[in-house]
Amino acid sequence: MHPTCNGRRGVLNLIVLAGLATTLATHGVDAAAQTRVTYKSAKTGSSYYQMGVEIAQAVKAGTDGKIVVTIEESQGSVQNVMEAVNRPDNFVFTTPPALVTSAQEAKGPFKDKGNPKFAEIRALFPIPSLTMHFIVRADSGIKTFADLAGKTLLIGKGSFGATEGEKYLKLFGLEGKVKLADVELSNAVPALKNGQIDGFVTAGSFPAPNVIEAAAGTGVRLLSLTDDQVKQTGRTRLVIPAGTYPAQKEDVITTSLPVVAYTTTHMDDATAYLLTRTFWGERDKMAATAPWWKGVTKDMLSVIDGKIHPGALRFYKEAGYPVSDANR
Repeated sequence: MHPTCNGRRGVLNLIVLAGLATTLATHGVDAAAQTRVTYKSAKTGSSYYQMGVEIAQAVKAGTDGKIVVTIEESQGSVQNVMEAVNRPDNFVFTTPPALVTSAQEAKGPFKDKGNPKFAEIRALFPIPSLTMHFIVRADSGIKTFADLAGKTLLIGKGSFGATEGEKYLKLFGLEGKVKLADVELSNAVPALKNGQIDGFVTAGSFPAPNVIEAAAGTGVRLLSLTDDQVKQTGRTRLVIPAGTYPAQKEDVITTSLPVVAYTTTHMDDATAYLLTRTFWGERDKMAATAPWWKGVTKDMLSVIDGKIHPGALRFYKEAGYPVSDANR
């Protein structure tokens, strides 16, 4: 082979190798700069799992890929809190604030399960609350809770909504006066449409998919609690605005259980800051495609019990969001 050809081939090889080195170096820098976060929320198919997916997409877009969120399925809030003590670094999980307090005090579901690491849990930002919905057929004649006497109601089994629904019936003097359908909540909509039940109880962020489905195929009414009834429940008062559901012409007063995204002190301040800032910066975009984000406002920071992560606090101070001394 001619020496010139060998020379040219050598130059080409050097160029190719240099290009590969540059590519690998660039990708190496990108990989090093990328922060991975694990987000654990709820069961696949639930509204809260979907919220996690939406947060992951929003964070990736809002940080230009600097933070990548991986969604993990969960069996519930108690499991989420329990796992927090053993998960390293950038672990984010969702739970009602009351459960974090219970864990730190070794009470309720955490009795005899105390762990000093529970004290390392820190809040980041609120997400849509678990909202109680009492849905009845519009032609059932039910307009108030008192009208439920003698009617058939589906409250489901084992869920927060089922527990709360049963509790409210007792509080409002309806225990034993309402027939409870022995049917899974997943069958509520067809059972309502077929006239097998007069109404059902569900808890979830609003607008709830199963309520929308019920309202689309059958005339329904959402029962509103009085202020006195809200006080009896001991839960947070919440308003479902008129127009949230088809044919809903008035605001509906109900109760809710706040839910918050938490991490631990293992997450560094810079990551917590960027994650929190991005969440609030992308909230309006998320609300444009998923209306349940509309209910998340800066005023919801008041539902957080305990301390907020220093990185998140930095954002709240910059943004002028209200934070109590107990959260600092």
